Amino acid sequence: MGTRRAIAIARVCVAFLVCLLPGVHAVWAQQPDIFRMTPGDRAAYFAKIGAESEVDWRNMIDLLHLAPPGPLPPAAEDPNRPEITSRKDSSSNWRDTAGNTYARSPWGTWNNYDESKANPYPNLPDPLVLKNGRPVTDPDLWWSEQRPQILVDFDREIYGSEPERTPAVRWELVRAVDTTIGKFPVSEKHLVGHVDSSMYPKIGVEIQMTLVVPAKPVRPVPVVMEFGFLLPPGFAFPGMPKPEGPSWQEQVLDKGWAYAVYVPTTVQPDNAAGLAEGIIGLVNRGKPRAPGDWGALRAWAWGASRAMDCFEADRSIDAKKVCIEGVSRYGKAVLVTMAYDQRFAIALVGSSGKGGAALYRRNFGESMGNICSSGEFHWFAGNLLRFVLAPNDLSVDSHELIALCAPRPVFISCGSPEVEGRWIDGTGQFMAEAAAGGVYALLGRKGLGTSTMPPIGTLVGGGALAFRQHQDGHTVGPNWPYFLQFAQEHFEKGK
Repeated sequence: MGTRRAIAIARVCVAFLVCLLPGVHAVWAQQPDIFRMTPGDRAAYFAKIGAESEVDWRNMIDLLHLAPPGPLPPAAEDPNRPEITSRKDSSSNWRDTAGNTYARSPWGTWNNYDESKANPYPNLPDPLVLKNGRPVTDPDLWWSEQRPQILVDFDREIYGSEPERTPAVRWELVRAVDTTIGKFPVSEKHLVGHVDSSMYPKIGVEIQMTLVVPAKPVRPVPVVMEFGFLLPPGFAFPGMPKPEGPSWQEQVLDKGWAYAVYVPTTVQPDNAAGLAEGIIGLVNRGKPRAPGDWGALRAWAWGASRAMDCFEADRSIDAKKVCIEGVSRYGKAVLVTMAYDQRFAIALVGSSGKGGAALYRRNFGESMGNICSSGEFHWFAGNLLRFVLAPNDLSVDSHELIALCAPRPVFISCGSPEVEGRWIDGTGQFMAEAAAGGVYALLGRKGLGTSTMPPIGTLVGGGALAFRQHQDGHTVGPNWPYFLQFAQEHFEKGK
């Protein structure tokens, strides 16, 4: 096995650990440290989270008066299980001879990797046609009528509505350190956003963020904010190879910019067992969600907007030049943040899959059944469960989420199908980005300039939209140089 492929596979394993298992993004001071648990305690913890999430999922199904299929046969005996699949390791998932992952959803559906069956609903909603059939032919109509309506549809059907009243946040600098990152002298600021819990004192929320600024900047600088996580001091992932070349942080600093790491799960836990906690639980005063209430993705986006408030108050930061980046479910959250808060300038959306950039109407890889399961539905409004078997009934699709970012630049990244796998559906993400181009054109910006999926390693898009599928795994790592050049060109030339 080649060195690059070994590193890529290790990154996939780490990404799975930190992005896919419930509870891994824990706030260390508030939730159990799973990395220091015994295997038995860790298994018990995940079992408890899973069982509590299952209860919340079934309660939401009851609220919606839905009826999932009755008892399903064992997966090994399921006549609907795709052929040439076998049990994947010790998990409940399956895989075929090409290495594609299959997971039967609670609705009895299995994943599809056959392109001939991938587009059962080829006609996407047109973001440039109003509900009454009137075409959107000028920017004023987009801003005054169509964009607000698309936001309403996403609120109602997919991501949920942010409450009209959310608590204030007071940012505190808890520690500042002058240090060196690579060869770059910096000021490292550790910040906590104290969320006012007076409406329900039983629940406290404190947003964690680290901001690293070049030492003694002569002017306010751009910042790249990663949706990430914090690990205990001295922690290292076992078996993780040392990254090749400069880290993304060093690449950012090399441009004279700042970077930040915002921890979304300090705003809202990443499991349905935590929906009575975090900002959702605080605003709901500990009560369960209604079907139209916001899910974790909107809550994480709300927290990112509070980080933007912090940047606007920091004289070292140019708040007009804030980039955001995230991978996997955090890629979903980055795209949601960019769509709902127009203060953010540029986004790098990594391997976001269904619920992010990949089309809902496309049946490939991660499926509607997957994101509407008890392990993932907490990212969304409960109402999304109504569309699990009928995605064509959705009023909107992910190309319109990208269109909501217009005219601001968006760079969509994904990995090699052979290394990262086909779960995240790179083709479906490209199709959505291409379909968003009409709105960018209406607003005077160039889109991708093509509707043909490019070869791996090829950067497409000379305007405000860009796409590149790299040769690595579940990471944006190889695309950092391309993204930073993309962002710099837009900052300098206003492209």
